[in-house]
Amino acid sequence: MKNGHSIHVYPKSRIATFDIGRMGMSKHHVVGLIEIDVTDARKKIALLKKKHENISFTSWLIKCVGDIVGRHPLIHGARKGARGIAVFSDVDISIAVEREIGGEKVPVPYVVRGANGKSVSDIHREILAAKEQPIRDEGDYVLGGGPRKLAMSLYYALPGFIRRSIWRIVLSRPALVKKMMGTVMITSVGMVGRVNGWIVPKSIHPLCFAISSVNKKPGVINGRVAVREYLPVTVLVDHDVIDGAPAVRVMGKLVDAIERGYLL
Repeated sequence: MKNGHSIHVYPKSRIATFDIGRMGMSKHHVVGLIEIDVTDARKKIALLKKKHENISFTSWLIKCVGDIVGRHPLIHGARKGARGIAVFSDVDISIAVEREIGGEKVPVPYVVRGANGKSVSDIHREILAAKEQPIRDEGDYVLGGGPRKLAMSLYYALPGFIRRSIWRIVLSRPALVKKMMGTVMITSVGMVGRVNGWIVPKSIHPLCFAISSVNKKPGVINGRVAVREYLPVTVLVDHDVIDGAPAVRVMGKLVDAIERGYLL
C-alpha cells in the first residue's frame, strides 16, 4: 500500500475482454429488456432433480435458446461482405465457465457446439466437463477451442491497435467467427451473485443474452394476483442482420417456450 492505494495486476485474459469491449461498441446491436415468468419451469426442474435427472436451469435455458434460434437461423446470422449474410443451421453458443488461474478466478469462454442438436442432459454434462478441464495457465486456451498457448501468448504481447485489427479480420469472416466463438453468447451474471435488474453487456456476437437473477414479485395469472418468479434477460440483436419486427417475433417464441416449460 502506497499513498493510500495499492496496485493489482489483472489477469492476462482481461486483455481480450478489453478488446472485445472496444469492438462491441462498433456493432449495430438493438437492445431488448425482457422479463420472463420462470415459475413453472423452475418447479418442473426441481422435481426432475429430485428424480436424479441430469439437468440444470442453465443447461435448459441453453437448450431453449439453441432450439428456437435453430428454427429461425437468420437471427444468429453474421455479416459477410457488403450485402451478404451467412446463416448457419447449427447453433454454437458461447458461455463463460469460471475457473481459477494463477490464484485468480477468471471467466473462461467455452462454446457449446450444435446446442440445437443436443439434449438438456448432454449440455449439462458438457458444462460440468468444461469446469473440470485442466488449464495450466492463461495462454492455454482459446474461445471454445483447445490449447493454443503460443498463439495466445503472442496475442497478449501485441499492441492494442494490432490486436483489434486481428478482431476486425475475424469478424469479417463468418465461418471463422463460428469456429472461434460461436454465433450466440449467453452470459449469466445471476449465477455468481444477486442482481436485481438487467445487465446490458457489450458483445461481438450476432446474438447475445445476459441473464440476471431470478426475483419474486406479484404477477397476474388467470385473473388472480400471485407471487411469481421472474427472470430479467437482456437481448442484443445485430440490426445489420435482421430487422426489428422478425427479431421480436423470434424473441416472443423464445419467451413462450421458456414460460411453458419447453421439453420439461
